[in-house]
Amino acid sequence: MAFGTESVPRVDKIFGPGNQYVTEAKRFVASDPDGAAIDLLAGPSELLIIADDTAHARIVAADLLSQAEHDPQSQVVLALTSDRLAKNVLDEIDRQLMQLPRNAVAAKALETSFVVVVQSLKEAAAFSNLYAPEHLIINVRQPNDLVPLIQNAGSVFLGPFAPVTAGDYASGTNHTLPTGGTARWFSGVSLESFQKLITFQSITRDGLKRLAPTLTTLAGVEGLEAHARAVSIRFDN
Repeated sequence: MAFGTESVPRVDKIFGPGNQYVTEAKRFVASDPDGAAIDLLAGPSELLIIADDTAHARIVAADLLSQAEHDPQSQVVLALTSDRLAKNVLDEIDRQLMQLPRNAVAAKALETSFVVVVQSLKEAAAFSNLYAPEHLIINVRQPNDLVPLIQNAGSVFLGPFAPVTAGDYASGTNHTLPTGGTARWFSGVSLESFQKLITFQSITRDGLKRLAPTLTTLAGVEGLEAHARAVSIRFDN
């Protein structure tokens, strides 16, 4: 797809998520002059959950495990304001993990996962923005209150009845999302990802005359005399 064959034409752009090998392959073809463009680097799954003392430990643990079972390289993180809930969630993870067919995969992912106890939900939101998760669940009493604080995330799930599974399969949002902190500058795949923009400029004689001093000055600073002359020559007698 990236380079073409005798029977398969080369594509312009490749879309879709994958494991660490897929991500590295996309990185490779995007950096090769003969390769294809990519949508974004969407690697092993990530989940960060912000929770307060109203969240149920069983639900939080199930949400964390739902992403941990994706890949041994996946990472799940819990940022919460309650020591009691943190302990209960860890106990629940141990209990539920043994019930999963893919418990070995999830257990490996949990080795690099962690819990952060914070002083406030505002601090949790600040930590989340630094981490820039692929998936963010906000399971707190008033989840909409945190929405204005969220700056970096691939897709956000609000409230106790919004599992990432819904985004995986049915709620309607695209689920090719940025990972590895790239949500700080990438968005998830959308219709815009399949489009490109072209700009058109039409300038009148008077319009160019007004722009001329700026254009010739900047061209002169950069030492690009031909740039400046392409403007001034249009006003020669």
